[in-house]
Amino acid sequence: MNGMREATIYTQWIQPSWAPPSWLFGPVWSVLYAIIAISFGYVFYKVFQGEIPKVVAVPFVINLIANAAFTPVQFGLQNLPLAAVVIVIVLVTIPWAMWAVWPYAKWVALAQIPYLVWVSFATVLQLTIWYLNA
Repeated sequence: MNGMREATIYTQWIQPSWAPPSWLFGPVWSVLYAIIAISFGYVFYKVFQGEIPKVVAVPFVINLIANAAFTPVQFGLQNLPLAAVVIVIVLVTIPWAMWAVWPYAKWVALAQIPYLVWVSFATVLQLTIWYLNA
């Protein structure tokens, strides 16, 4: 979350006791977006150069689209069920991307570990918030 509107909406939902405070999301995502920009950018560059097959980029592209869709769905539409579907797509594409890129750039796969850990947590949080607010 990067705005007051998102933070306000987040705090209005019934939260599990283990939910992090809204201020934590900004710093976490700032670090993760830096990792994503560097590692995904490397993959796209190598695909463009013909050094990595185009099919390797597929989970990275799907991940970026789903990641970009999450905030508008969650906080713009305030559609918790659809946001749950979107975050599951984000979650599933991370290990897929790790597996796809491993033979070509192991460091890119390993760089996704913090992203995978956070999105795993965020997925459980999203599903819990959806359940509590249904």
